[in-house]
Amino acid sequence: MTEKWVYWLKEVGTEHNDLVGKKCANLGELTRAGFHVPPGFALSVHAYDRFMKETEATPRLLEFLSTFQADPDSVADTVKYDSASREMRSIVEAIRMPVDMEEDIRSRYSELCRIAGKENLFVATRSAGPVSHPGQYETYLNVCGSDDVVKNVIRVWASTFNTRSIIARARLGLPLHYDPIGVAVLTMVDAKAAGVMFTVNPVNGDESKVAIESSFGFGEAVVSGNVTPDRYLVDKVTLDIDERVVSDKGCEFAYNPETREMEYVELPPDKRKVACLEDREILELTRIAKKVEAHFGCPQDIEYSVSMSLPFPENIFLVQARPESVWGKKKKESVLGGKTGWDLLFEKATTPVKLKLD
Repeated sequence: MTEKWVYWLKEVGTEHNDLVGKKCANLGELTRAGFHVPPGFALSVHAYDRFMKETEATPRLLEFLSTFQADPDSVADTVKYDSASREMRSIVEAIRMPVDMEEDIRSRYSELCRIAGKENLFVATRSAGPVSHPGQYETYLNVCGSDDVVKNVIRVWASTFNTRSIIARARLGLPLHYDPIGVAVLTMVDAKAAGVMFTVNPVNGDESKVAIESSFGFGEAVVSGNVTPDRYLVDKVTLDIDERVVSDKGCEFAYNPETREMEYVELPPDKRKVACLEDREILELTRIAKKVEAHFGCPQDIEYSVSMSLPFPENIFLVQARPESVWGKKKKESVLGGKTGWDLLFEKATTPVKLKLD
């Protein structure tokens, strides 16, 4: 499949992690396995490679970096990396992609619009690295129109030059001007509620439970920790809801059609402490989570979205699935004598400092 650079999700699976990135590969795997995933397509790491090498992006970045000097282990030099990040991202975002690439993306977006029966469909452009680094690169939601889809694909590529990423590459002696990733272009769900679920209790590692977190609006509010979500703990065997916490959610992450931006909107007082999921939705999510875990063969960290316009259960979509990391890591550490595979590979490298993303 290496001669292609763009794929429909149904064309890829977990065997294509290195080709399209883990997020795209997992979404494709879910699609092929029959789970309810929004329609979309994936740009491979070769698309990034083509853009960087067939345009003036690489020469311009190398020219800028030829005079750049900073110590990645110096906190004082972080400001230099911040400045370099802004300049490198502006360089990349100002460059037009090859004409045939642009036309193909526009064509695929038009096909998504046709499938949805809409003239201009809202989509998300999401980063998909070959190695999972949640939150490291950018995601752009409610992108509408072929011009903006093309623009935001480039913005996702440019996000590989955020401060945290270029410092990490500098510490490992990797090129600062090149970090190929995939991009998922995924149809947006008109979410009334969204969130995450784990096929293991994240508090104590109990694999007989599914833990669900949910809030009104789009799931980024839950993933980012900006909203205190409702929480449910469901028994995998009996499907009993063992624990139920309906929180004061305060606000929701929603699309503002006037500004065309995603914003946190304060919830009215009578909605703040209302459960955002129905019991039948909680139980259906649990059933789905069990099937996803069985398919991948290990505990999962799953992101979902519940449509406000579709009937139950067609209203439930999966928008991400990956191995659960906390308790899964502890299992690996017990096997490897307290060290993960990543630790063994980079045990001599300096531990990166925590930096705020751009």
